[in-house]
Amino acid sequence: MAIEVFNRYENKYLLDDAAYRSFYYDLLDHMELDDYNKQHEYYSICNLYFDTAHDSLIRTSLSKPKYREKLRLRAYGVPGEEAKVYLELKKKVFGLVNKRRTGLKLAEAYDFVRTGIAPEHQSYMNKQVVAEIAYFLSRYELEPKVYLAYERKAMFSKESRDLRITFDTNIRHRRYDLGLELGDHGEPLNPEGKWLMEVKAEKTVPMWLSRLLSEHGLYRTSFSKYGNEYKKTVRGGLGSIVVPGGNFVTTAGLAAAASSQSHSIPQQESERVLYV
Repeated sequence: MAIEVFNRYENKYLLDDAAYRSFYYDLLDHMELDDYNKQHEYYSICNLYFDTAHDSLIRTSLSKPKYREKLRLRAYGVPGEEAKVYLELKKKVFGLVNKRRTGLKLAEAYDFVRTGIAPEHQSYMNKQVVAEIAYFLSRYELEPKVYLAYERKAMFSKESRDLRITFDTNIRHRRYDLGLELGDHGEPLNPEGKWLMEVKAEKTVPMWLSRLLSEHGLYRTSFSKYGNEYKKTVRGGLGSIVVPGGNFVTTAGLAAAASSQSHSIPQQESERVLYV
């Protein structure tokens, strides 16, 4: 059964092709590929993000509060109407990421978000998570806002499944055809040959990984796929991905610059701001 509740820290790094290849091969001494990636080089992840008419969820998130949350619908590949998908409520509290998700059929997920009425319970659903999402939906009037897809390669530590590292590439987005079943096409969000690496751990990362990151000159950065898509598409058509310091990490080991400048929420915003 797929894990449906996650509590972990997630650190992000931006790499070019050369940095990815060099770091990936060194990881093989300590980590192994996800079972799917042992047979396929990548797997496709397709996401549909929901927000209010005034984009209050993502704008709150970009202001870097201590608490933030978002709702997305995820599929692995392009789903059919009867395919199982995952409706996910993702929260971040003082740096700790909490993700809660439930399996649903595609039509059930669309109806749930549109009406706020929980579907009749089925064996593939997580009843507690459905109730939490229903409460979330009672607080906001949400609509599909952006589609984001990418190819992923995932690895697990040979010592503990608590440590996971993923590499995402070919990140693409669109604000039309807002249905997971409508294909995985979209405009590129990042330049070709660039990678987003995420280190996901329930506790602290092991010493060997800290040492390896230092040896390769890889430094954490603040990065959100939805947040960068919003900045590029809605906040002025930047034409390129927003990266602190302006560069991806290279094999030369250039350190990332300071985190992105925070943004405030306009006073006229009527939806509840997610500070606690």
